[in-house]
Amino acid sequence: MCNLYRMTRSNAEIARWFEAVNDLGGANFGEEVYPGYPGAVLAEGRLVSMSWGFPLARKGAKGQALKPKPVNNARTDKLDSYFWRYSFAERRCLIPLTAWAEAEGPKGGKTRTWLSLPDAPVFACAGLWQDSDEWGRCYSMVMTEAEGPAAELHARMPVLLSPGDYGVWAGDDPEAARGLCRAWDGPLAIDRTGEPWSGAGSGTGAGKEGAGQASLL
Repeated sequence: MCNLYRMTRSNAEIARWFEAVNDLGGANFGEEVYPGYPGAVLAEGRLVSMSWGFPLARKGAKGQALKPKPVNNARTDKLDSYFWRYSFAERRCLIPLTAWAEAEGPKGGKTRTWLSLPDAPVFACAGLWQDSDEWGRCYSMVMTEAEGPAAELHARMPVLLSPGDYGVWAGDDPEAARGLCRAWDGPLAIDRTGEPWSGAGSGTGAGKEGAGQASLL
């Protein structure tokens, strides 16, 4: 499951890399992206800003409405469920990133381990998006069962896409896109750090709040 990822390239670089129209201009984002916060997404051939996580309605113990929870991860085996199926059929997107993080270590002392593609300055994972009443356009990252080195850190990992598959995922054929929902079988770079999983970081400073909001459905 991915609750934190990193994007260290400029909007202009991302747009050039993916041959997309840059609708972001000089908009600024934190280099570390947390659930509930905005991120750069490639949808319908354009680089746009969306909030990370589909809103999930919640109620308190007395039935009162609570702040929605961002569901930032979509399981591949649940893509036909009501929550995801229309977005999977009609609104698939690419999420550009330079690395994603997993928590590693004992409870109370977990640190950040970053995973990336060797020699790839930026890559993309599979995403879904929708328009929401709560947050406007929002997106979720598609997750599959992890294999290889990634499985040592978590049971699930993002669906990583090779450049030749970008058009397939974002295209008009959901079944062709479904065929891409598998673990990455190429090499991965793993960077184990001493950075605390929650708390202060080098990005937005949302650490503890953002990581705690993460959800998979």
